[in-house]
Amino acid sequence: MLLEVIATTVKDAVTAERHGADRIELITGILEGGLTPSLGLIEAVREAVSIPVRVMVRPHARSFCYDAEDVAVMLRDIRHIRAAGGLSLVTGVLRADHSVDVELLERLLEAADGMDVTFHRAFDEIPDQLAALNVLCRYKQITDVLTSGGKATAPEGAERIAVLQRLSYIQRQPLILAGSGLTAEGLKDFLETTAVRSVHFGSAVRVDGNPLRPVDPGRLEAVRQILNTWKR
Repeated sequence: MLLEVIATTVKDAVTAERHGADRIELITGILEGGLTPSLGLIEAVREAVSIPVRVMVRPHARSFCYDAEDVAVMLRDIRHIRAAGGLSLVTGVLRADHSVDVELLERLLEAADGMDVTFHRAFDEIPDQLAALNVLCRYKQITDVLTSGGKATAPEGAERIAVLQRLSYIQRQPLILAGSGLTAEGLKDFLETTAVRSVHFGSAVRVDGNPLRPVDPGRLEAVRQILNTWKR
């Protein structure tokens, strides 16, 4: 069971690694759903932890549709992240009709030059998620899709996530990474319903459940304990 935890600081990343995270999603702008962090933060986190780090590539929170200037920034960010070494990416791009922007996605993947990529919750704005998953499975670099099943939270989208998980299992990629609104208290029921093998936690493993507070070791360890003992 993979546990990915959001980090917005070096301390978050170190605490997450020490208390059970398998992977870090490194972002800034947590209240905006995550934006590209600074190169200084990226390099510092890479040096501070040994677990995998996936870095958000998202230039703004207005939408998941990007103009030429946005794309130029994204490509520059990817080149900088790639040059830092030992990292992978989180991104997602849509057309105006909320379908996957395949042409732009391919440009970003080319710039990533073999780096693993998570397609983030832009996926939850896509009307036909099953068709979209079939599109994303064409790209070996896209190893994960972060989703709440098209709903505001993953527990609300559990039925859809279960369908996506079955399709992912058949296709063997990308993995379904369930996130948004998950808690330690509801995790067992969620795992039973969806059969997912990868989960993503943000606010629920922070002090007082506040997205602007640091990662809470006790809350994170509670989630890790459930995942360690989960059997299906």
